[in-house]
Amino acid sequence: MLALAPLAGAALSACGTSGPGGAGGGSGKASMWYLSGQPNEKIKGDNIAAWNAANPDDTIAVNYFQNDAYKTKIKTAIGAGQAPTIIYSWGGGTLASYAAAGQVADLTDWFGQNPDVKNSVLASTYQAATVEGKIYAYPNENAALIVFYYNKKLFQQVGAQPPTTYAELQALVQTFKAAGIAPIALAGQSRWTSMMWLEYLFDRIGGPEVFQAIFDGTAGAWSNPDALKALQATQDLVKAGGFITGFESITADSNADQALLYTDKAAMMLHGSWVYSGIKNDAPDFVSGGNLGWFAFPAVEGGKGDVKNVAGNPAQYMSISAKATQEQQDIAKKYFADKENGIFCDAVIDAYIASGQVCVAAGIEDKIAQSQDKDFLGFCYDAIKNAPSFVQSWDQALSPSQAEALLSNIDQLFSLSITPEQFAQNMDATVGK
Repeated sequence: MLALAPLAGAALSACGTSGPGGAGGGSGKASMWYLSGQPNEKIKGDNIAAWNAANPDDTIAVNYFQNDAYKTKIKTAIGAGQAPTIIYSWGGGTLASYAAAGQVADLTDWFGQNPDVKNSVLASTYQAATVEGKIYAYPNENAALIVFYYNKKLFQQVGAQPPTTYAELQALVQTFKAAGIAPIALAGQSRWTSMMWLEYLFDRIGGPEVFQAIFDGTAGAWSNPDALKALQATQDLVKAGGFITGFESITADSNADQALLYTDKAAMMLHGSWVYSGIKNDAPDFVSGGNLGWFAFPAVEGGKGDVKNVAGNPAQYMSISAKATQEQQDIAKKYFADKENGIFCDAVIDAYIASGQVCVAAGIEDKIAQSQDKDFLGFCYDAIKNAPSFVQSWDQALSPSQAEALLSNIDQLFSLSITPEQFAQNMDATVGK
């Protein structure tokens, strides 16, 4: 799933962890589970070490888990009333299920009493932390914004400019095909990568209200005429050869889709903001040589969605277990609020920016301007800050059962094995489940 990608990686032994299931995080009055994988595992480990050194009476133990192991273990632990004090999540549907079960603390009043903490992150990040008007998590860390990447060398080769309209994008598909270049890289086997196309086409054609109705559980919402138009536009792009041949067998975990872009095999790619640091790591000369470009998903002519609307994951989310003791909950809140060594102190913010991630702390324009990645980070940060709507990744916004049905149907949509109408009917049947 999309939300898992920014922190994907093998379990590592840094920061005192013995990996999934291990107790290497040590003892503490409060506890936290976190995802393994660099650079964020080290950032979190350094942060907790600094916190514990400064707060010997309010220590926090942290254990690290690979993505899939964490997803399974945290659900089991929460169900058994044995969750860590601080619960890491991606907000949306999963957080809503925790809130409905009374497993996470309502932080609404606490944020009201601590406006500096609430205002320390971009306002657009709170939507996925809010359930029926109440806030159940503190957004922090980084946004996973979905953006278009492009190979400047290939664009120059065919004399093209980044498209500002969908019609221009469609024309570019034919231009690159004629030049023997795959227009768009896509890791279709991973399914969530294909979902990103639907997220933007639904928005650009029908506006954010189309998915909001789906999220709200409105009967027949997937059959909205604008939704059907977006589904048809998706299949039209597949039929036009917009995606590289064999995209159905390419996986995102292997980074093969990224490699197609920087090895000049594909001209464009719609992907998460975390991909920037991955390409920078795997193809540093390509990035330093000024060959990587980016642009917003273009406007659809006659569409209702604002071109400034964005999609992705607005932040990472930290909740407090409602089953934790009062002392443990107080430690977690203190950790959230502390500006010197807390969860979102300057050292942590600086580390995220230095690693090329789109940090969601408010008022960090000056910090970003000093980064060697200022152009990309500034583009993404401004897009998030100024977005009229930030649609959370569908597989995180929806309930787990709906999300799995969604990914299965997306796979069939892109393989042309079902029609847009069948997709809509199949998904309408999942509403409320």
